[in-house]
Amino acid sequence: QVQLVESGGGLVQTGGSLRLSCAMSGGTLSSFNIAWFRQAPGKQREFVAGITWDDGKRYSGDSVKARFTISRDNAKNTVNLQMNSLEPEDTAVYYCAGTTQYRSNYPSHYAYWGQGTQVAVSS
Repeated sequence: QVQLVESGGGLVQTGGSLRLSCAMSGGTLSSFNIAWFRQAPGKQREFVAGITWDDGKRYSGDSVKARFTISRDNAKNTVNLQMNSLEPEDTAVYYCAGTTQYRSNYPSHYAYWGQGTQVAVSS
């Protein structure tokens, strides 16, 4: 059974950085399109960034472009999200998600989810 586990969340000041990791078990990460989503209290789940399984192409949401970078390490079966220049608006629970279908920005297209990791940015 495929499982995803996120780590690396925490509390950081405005302008700081965090690195989130998503580890997969029960499957081979290189066979999945992986994406990060986030959800703040009272808001819908929002697409953050994704990376494709075949060519490693990266794509990201407008609100984080140029600040967040997604990468994958197939040897370690992990996907990372480097978050720089963090802002209070980035405060949310961050989720890693996987799909064997075509890449997508929509949560409903992802079958596999981690439990989430909390990121809090203080002003």
